[in-house]
Amino acid sequence: MKFIRSRDFTADRAWGALDIAEIDGASVRLHWTDQPYRWHVNDGEEVFVVLDGRVEMRWRDADGDGEHCRILEPGDLFHADVGTEHVAHPIGAARVLVVERKGSV
Repeated sequence: MKFIRSRDFTADRAWGALDIAEIDGASVRLHWTDQPYRWHVNDGEEVFVVLDGRVEMRWRDADGDGEHCRILEPGDLFHADVGTEHVAHPIGAARVLVVERKGSV
């Protein structure tokens, strides 16, 4: 059993993570960051939930419809389908919960 106060979690580097659980091949991780990630495509679906801070999520549609952007606030969720290229840009420090296939990018 674990109790975690996400707003108190920090890491020694951007996108440092606390492994919370592995459920049927999916990892559940709490990340802390104050720096953008990088453009990437996961090898499965991804659920990204902002717990603390604000994050500018950018994505590109697989159909080539261009780049899009949305600001995520605490409690907001982003779901990336297979093949959705995306990148997260925190606005200051942020804590996010990410659920994805274990070992995914």
